[in-house]
Amino acid sequence: MKIFSGTSNQPLAEAICKYIGIELGKCDVTRFPDGETFVKILENVRGQDAFIVQSTSPPTNHHLMELFIMMDALRRASASRITAVLPFYGYARQDRKDQPRVPITAKLVANLLVAAGANRVLTMDLHAQQIQGFFDIPVDHLYAAPVMYQYLKQMQVGDLVVVSPDVGGLKMAYAYSQVLSAGLAIVAKRRKSATEVESLTVIGEIRGKNVLMVDDLTETAGTLTTAAALLKRKGAKRILACVSHVLLNDLGVERLRKSSIDELITTDTVLRPVIDGVKITTLSVAGLLGEAIKRIHTNSSVTSLFEFKGGRTS
Repeated sequence: MKIFSGTSNQPLAEAICKYIGIELGKCDVTRFPDGETFVKILENVRGQDAFIVQSTSPPTNHHLMELFIMMDALRRASASRITAVLPFYGYARQDRKDQPRVPITAKLVANLLVAAGANRVLTMDLHAQQIQGFFDIPVDHLYAAPVMYQYLKQMQVGDLVVVSPDVGGLKMAYAYSQVLSAGLAIVAKRRKSATEVESLTVIGEIRGKNVLMVDDLTETAGTLTTAAALLKRKGAKRILACVSHVLLNDLGVERLRKSSIDELITTDTVLRPVIDGVKITTLSVAGLLGEAIKRIHTNSSVTSLFEFKGGRTS
């Protein structure tokens, strides 16, 4: 088995290798002056089971292209099997044709991964479950929930209500509420644009309660911060947010600094600089991904990794 890393999240790849007990594979990933990516695998991979760890975080297109080129290099070097490990799967929000003359880019990315040489895919907390069906190769879809749950259990937050900041996240919120033995509520929202959201009302009882908002992804933090403001107005005490993938841009950072969110709990699926003025707790999913990689390599079951406290997350 060999594990290689692109440039998107090398610390996570190194942590995965440390968990498994092997060295990170050696490769050169450089750019030509015109921006083209060049990859050279620096060790023998003939007949090896190869894994490439690469999150498609910003700059998304560059990291995707880098992944395709790395897979092509491994395929041409006669690796026996190539698994694309995408802790964060970009373009997942473009998973359906919801208006005329638009692409289904999540499906296009799936096609490109297979064309580049992926024999299977390992990913975490997809924005939409149906993306697994876009592939004709095996997809192992993990959840960050077990890691989040361990941290929340240690916090021992009483009077807790789990809130979904939109209708799409209700299933995830329900799973958290079951595991944490907490209440459940939902915020109804209306999206005005790609960066602006209007929260309309709260369905459920949150007055005088501690609130945990759960979501899979935030970038501009519009959904989270507007929902938090509404929850505060409705009488919520402490407001926590659990988000698997936090890809904050400048607008998102500014919104979080001004928001009612007391703590944002996330994972290391994407590499992110230190942000001042916002309490962000980053939990590592290296153990979870490392265990999945070990089991894939030995052709063992990964089903137990989908479960926590006796219940599935989906």
